[in-house]
Amino acid sequence: MKKQLIAAAVAASVSAVAMADISITGAAKVNYTNVDYAGSTADNNKFSQETDIKIKGKSGDTEVVINFGGGGLDNTGTAADAATARTGSTSQVANVEDVYMTTNAMGVAIKAGTWDNGNNELRASSRTDGKFQATTSVGSIDLGFFTNSSEGEEYTVGTDLGGVNLSFTKKNAGETIKASTTIAGVNVKYLGLPEDAANKDRSYYEVSTKVGDVSLKVGQADADSGATLDGDTWLGDFEGNTSGHYALSANQDITGIELGTSVAGNKVTFRNINVDGVSGEDTKINKVIVTRPLASGATFELTYTDVADDNATDTSTLDLELAVSF
Repeated sequence: MKKQLIAAAVAASVSAVAMADISITGAAKVNYTNVDYAGSTADNNKFSQETDIKIKGKSGDTEVVINFGGGGLDNTGTAADAATARTGSTSQVANVEDVYMTTNAMGVAIKAGTWDNGNNELRASSRTDGKFQATTSVGSIDLGFFTNSSEGEEYTVGTDLGGVNLSFTKKNAGETIKASTTIAGVNVKYLGLPEDAANKDRSYYEVSTKVGDVSLKVGQADADSGATLDGDTWLGDFEGNTSGHYALSANQDITGIELGTSVAGNKVTFRNINVDGVSGEDTKINKVIVTRPLASGATFELTYTDVADDNATDTSTLDLELAVSF
C-alpha cells in the first residue's frame, strides 16, 4: 500500500512539472562596426555581441517574468582581447534585468517587481526595484496607479474622445500628456512632459503616413532652456551616459524625417536628423538602414551613419549586424 501511495505521489509531481506553463524566448545579435574619423587615418574596428533571454511562467491569470541580458566581447582583435575571450570577463556574464509578476484581481491588472519602462523621444528609460502598478477600466475610462520608492506616485487617466486617444499622468514633479489620432490616413501623435520647475518642459510632435509603397514620418522634439532631451529611438541615441552616442545639452531640439520602402526583398530606411538649439553645437545625422531576413532564420542588417557635428569630429560608421529571435 505504501509503495502504491509513493508511486502515486511521484506520478502526481511529475505530471505537475510536465503541465507547468513555462516558455523561454530570446534574441541574440553580433555586430561588426567600423568608424571612420574625418581627417584621421585611424579607424575604429570592433566586434560586439548581445544576448537576451526571457523566461515566463504562468498559472491561470498570473505570470512571473525574468529577463536576462548579457553583453559580450567588445574588442578590436588585440592579443589582450583574445586572452579575455579565452578566460572570460564580467562583461560576458548574463545579468538579471527584469523580474516581475502580473496578475488580475477583481478586474484590476496588477504588476509588481522590477522592469524597464522603455525609452521615448524625450527621455531615457529607467529600471528600478520595488515597482507596483495597478490598472483598470471603468466604462470608457482607463485608470492607472504606479508607485516606487525612488520615483514616487503616479496617477493616470485615459480615454478615447471622438477618435482621439488621450492620456494624462500626474507625477510628483510634473505630468505626462499623450494624444494620438488618424485623420484621412495621416497619423498624428503628441507627447508632452511638462515639469513643475521653470524652463524644464519637453514636447514631441509626430506625423506619419504612407504614400504608395513609401512610408513617411516626420518628428520634432523640443526642449526648454533648462531641459535636455534624452533617450534612444528612431530620432537617434541621445542617452546622456557612457552608452549614449550623442549626449545633448539643454535647449537643443531634434527634427527628424524618415522614409521607408521595400526593394528586392530588402527593407530600406533613410533618416535625416538635425539637432540644434545651442550655438556651435548643431549636428546633422544621415542614416541608411537595409534589413533582410535570411533563409537560416536570422536577419542581416546594414546601417551606414554619417555624422557632421559643429562641435566634434565628423564620423562615418558602418555597422553590420546578424540577429536572431527565438
